[in-house]
Amino acid sequence: VQLQASGGGLVQAGDSLRLSCAVFGGALRNYVMGWFRQAQGKEREFVAAIRRSGHVTNYSDSVKGRFAISRDNAKNTVYLQMNSLKPEDMAVYYCAASRSIVILSSTSQYDYWGQGTQVTVSS
Repeated sequence: VQLQASGGGLVQAGDSLRLSCAVFGGALRNYVMGWFRQAQGKEREFVAAIRRSGHVTNYSDSVKGRFAISRDNAKNTVYLQMNSLKPEDMAVYYCAASRSIVILSSTSQYDYWGQGTQVTVSS
């Protein structure tokens, strides 16, 4: 299974971005999907996750109410809609897939990772 993240870029504080993660070599419906981010000099941290059906989601407190994760199993793609971006959201964003059936927030519980896409937010 391969994951390819895209959609990052340079935006101003308050702007929006939508990240995409395309899954190849496997059916998206078989995986819990998550988004993580890693700022320079910091550890990778959980951002959001979505269950296989798409009906259950989970967010970190720092993005709750601003970010929305969604999935289109028919297109084998997961999305992260990011609104009201802040400078502290600046990081490399990674998508990840887990064979679990429950939502997970730990990096060690995900089986496959994308290459990351850079999000830069200017103040």
